[in-house]
Amino acid sequence: MIGLGTFMRHVHELMDGAIAEVYAEHGLPEYRPRFSPVVRTLVAHGPMSIGDLARAIGVTHSAASQTVVQMRRSEFVILEKGSDARHRIVRLTAKAEAALPLIEAEWAATERAVRELDAELPVPLAQVLTAAAEALERRPFRARMGDIRL
Repeated sequence: MIGLGTFMRHVHELMDGAIAEVYAEHGLPEYRPRFSPVVRTLVAHGPMSIGDLARAIGVTHSAASQTVVQMRRSEFVILEKGSDARHRIVRLTAKAEAALPLIEAEWAATERAVRELDAELPVPLAQVLTAAAEALERRPFRARMGDIRL
């Protein structure tokens, strides 16, 4: 029997892997789908700190920082010193800006594909995921598991 976490990761990989293929087909094999929310936020709002970026895209500071590190290694962003030594400002590079037409085209194609997928499901995927996240925020999964006795 497949575990729930394994099953969720499999579904995510089926979707995310297909998106990654698009970038590889267009000569950007180092670009990851998780970069797109960062790129789109920086395009919309300009350079910002990692903390502000995390809040804007709805992830933890740690998750945003890890993504920014990957993006920096792949030369899609640079980090500049902020007004405070503790803050670093994330800025898109020319490489990222050159990829914007592809990023926007992929985003639109992904939205179309999600709508098509949703039409085949009994309930739209985002609706199920939103409901699950809200339920787990109200009562965490660990609390739902209860005591584990050996």
